[in-house]
Amino acid sequence: MDGRFLGLRISPMTQRRLHNFKANRRGYISFWIFLTLFIVTLFAEFIANDKPLIVKYDGGYYTPIFVSYPETVFGGEFETEADYRDPFVRELIDEKGWMVWPLIPYSYRTINYDLPVPAPAPPSTENWLGTDDQGRDVLARVIYGFRISVLFGLALTVASSIIGIAAGAVQGYFGGLIDLGFQRFIEIWAGLPVLFLLIIMASIVEPNFWYLLILMLLFSWMGLVDVVRAEFLRVRNFDYIRAARALGVRDSVIIVRHALPNAMVSALTFLPFILNGSVTTLTALDFLGFGLPPGSASLGELLQQGKANLQAPWLGFSGFVVIAVMLSLLVFVGEAVRDAFDPRKLMAR
Repeated sequence: MDGRFLGLRISPMTQRRLHNFKANRRGYISFWIFLTLFIVTLFAEFIANDKPLIVKYDGGYYTPIFVSYPETVFGGEFETEADYRDPFVRELIDEKGWMVWPLIPYSYRTINYDLPVPAPAPPSTENWLGTDDQGRDVLARVIYGFRISVLFGLALTVASSIIGIAAGAVQGYFGGLIDLGFQRFIEIWAGLPVLFLLIIMASIVEPNFWYLLILMLLFSWMGLVDVVRAEFLRVRNFDYIRAARALGVRDSVIIVRHALPNAMVSALTFLPFILNGSVTTLTALDFLGFGLPPGSASLGELLQQGKANLQAPWLGFSGFVVIAVMLSLLVFVGEAVRDAFDPRKLMAR
């Protein structure tokens, strides 16, 4: 009997896969830990910010986290956006109202000018993981850096998977000269020194999130081509594929509806590991100084600061722990996904 999940009917095959995924306790727990961390960091502006969540002033309510208000709104003199960390602005607001601050009153780019020691400052009650060499809160930068790393990795994984699966499907289904030509192109393209090309291109134009994504997409799409190609080469001579051809079904329909589901089983097991590699590549580029623009929340840049400031071990330690935990969780999730789609375990149950 089919099961149900969120009101939807689940096939027996899917139920067995979910059972195998949950059976890998380490991967199952890692999945929920990673998902929780990712969801929490999606709301980083509500956790770590140099603007109050809500301000009550003179009977009115304001949300600086969403709207920029000039200082004159709170009785100040300047038409520029209010600096809520300025003692003068705080005093103006406290006279006729109050402010609710996030748990961490610093954004990833906020500089703490009231440090008792020169930056980088060690961990304290004000800055829980200390500050970097520019006086910015390390915990805030870790939260924002985790989010941008995962979002970048997810975007790159999805885009490269679409291209790689499409290329592998065309190669494996049609074969012949198309397959031969694609394989020779991939061999040449894969032989290029990817990291050096990324560094050269990033040094010509100031990189940003989307520019880096496009650059890395040029080379990362090849990860799934061989897997999908091999699966299509295997299934293209199956009886149901040959019958569909004999009935005049279009090749595009056969590829998408009949052959692709078989290839997706193999492709899905690789996705967590592709995400892992995408995050690692971005971290490496940031560490070398060819990644995200200066000032961005970057885990690689935090590691680079730890290397440059050996007298401040909290910098390198914080970056290392966050990256190690993130990548370990993704590897464990990948192992659970692999078990979920393992045909031997599906047949054994």
